[in-house]
Amino acid sequence: MTHDTPPQPLAEPPPDVPAEEASDLQIDVARRILQRIRDLGLKPGARLPAADLARSFGVSRSPVTAALELLREKGVVCAAGGRGMQVARDISAESLTDLLPSSAAETLYHRIMSDRAAGLLPQEVSEAELLPRYAVARGMIRKLLMRFAAEGLARRLPGHGWRFVDTLESDADFQASYEFRIIVECAALLTPAFRADPDQIGQLRRAHERVLAAPRGEVPGDEWFRVNASFHETLASWSGNRFLQEAIRQQNNLRQMQEAVYYRVLAPARLQQSCTEHIAILDAVEAGDRDWAAALLRQHLRSAAES
Repeated sequence: MTHDTPPQPLAEPPPDVPAEEASDLQIDVARRILQRIRDLGLKPGARLPAADLARSFGVSRSPVTAALELLREKGVVCAAGGRGMQVARDISAESLTDLLPSSAAETLYHRIMSDRAAGLLPQEVSEAELLPRYAVARGMIRKLLMRFAAEGLARRLPGHGWRFVDTLESDADFQASYEFRIIVECAALLTPAFRADPDQIGQLRRAHERVLAAPRGEVPGDEWFRVNASFHETLASWSGNRFLQEAIRQQNNLRQMQEAVYYRVLAPARLQQSCTEHIAILDAVEAGDRDWAAALLRQHLRSAAES
């Protein structure tokens, strides 16, 4: 799951702009709508109110309207009677990337992250050094570096440089991270204010069942990271304590760079085991047995640390 800062108002092209001329913002919003349709298991005929989507994504209605038009061109949504849009077909078994490739900015974001995780980028970089490497406009490089900064993954240095944070680069770092997560995440399950959302439980369960049903090669790394991160952050959010939720979000941000490389060597059996363990934790939460859920979560994180 990403944690976008609500974007500043942008001048948007008209809603009927062709897909090849759509802005990065419109494409990114369209992909988030696709993720919502999949995660919620929305079937043909389900309404997609633009106002609700705009409020949920923290953007104005203009990019949402344009994004829905992109999806109408793809046959994913269609007009709902007199006004608005609705789901046109079942996309539960379709690849989001095949339906709508990532925007140029999102693709470059993941490429920079992967290059940094693989050691192809130094910890300190400048915009001038990145420009010839990635052959894009300076504005895009600056925008992405600011996104890394907003996610706690980079900071601006005096002058013109940027420094990526010290991430989980060693075995000791990973072990320390998992120790921290065991303490924080298990405590989050046992807070007095803990309240699980039944709709979110269903959403998380369907996302994991979709991963389990797909062949290993058909689950992109960023898709698995989103499902995995969303599970842990949602559990923390039910604690009612924003500091616990922010701590887990920061851990996920730190892990995200390494995940781009780690996923390539993740054994299919480990992926299936992780999904199965997540579902068991959801079952315990749904049954109201938070002590058992915390015990399962503790064992899940210990197994992940060992693997």
